[in-house]
Amino acid sequence: MSDAGYSVRCREYAEAIWELEEAGIPVLQARIARWLGVSPASVSEMIRRMQSEGLVDISDEVRLTEEGRHLAAVVVRRHRLAERFLSEVLKLPWAKVHTEAEVWETMISDDVEKAMWAVMDDPKTCPHGNPIPGAGYAPPRMKPVAEMEAGETLALERISEELELDAEMMRFLDENDLRPDCRIEMVQRDPYGAVTVEVADRRVGIGAFASERLFVAVD
Repeated sequence: MSDAGYSVRCREYAEAIWELEEAGIPVLQARIARWLGVSPASVSEMIRRMQSEGLVDISDEVRLTEEGRHLAAVVVRRHRLAERFLSEVLKLPWAKVHTEAEVWETMISDDVEKAMWAVMDDPKTCPHGNPIPGAGYAPPRMKPVAEMEAGETLALERISEELELDAEMMRFLDENDLRPDCRIEMVQRDPYGAVTVEVADRRVGIGAFASERLFVAVD
């Protein structure tokens, strides 16, 4: 299925709902507004339009219909493929590809998508470890860095989309070598959820918000 025929805003909202679900966050209109950085009134108007187009159902939460889920999968897949292409093929800085991919995802046709799959040898995740829909990614058991035990060393598997929305956070992670596959040793955790970890032979402090959204593979 292509995303042709849907407005940029419609694709953007479908993508946001998918990402909220993926993060395990209840999809309330107020949360969609915060995720996208728009007003609650704008969200209310757009969700009503998507409901009339058969893309969402509204009850206690906003839920994608089957058609809406197909649309969201296309948008998310092309976004994460674009991130991979920009990072691996065009060699753009790892921390910047999320923002660039938001532009690219709207211009990728079915034929270009197929070509991108081929040239990158069937990637399973974006550069930040988030699964590409339809790629057959089989995730390992994971837990957030916040739940690591002192002295435990595990590999970073995934950086949540919620952190990708914050350009400053992505620069911080990049500068401190906190990228998928890096080895993280838990040094200590304070009572408020902030942690100190060791990565690449140096110690790094990570706040509570980020430590809950960085996921390590459990051996």
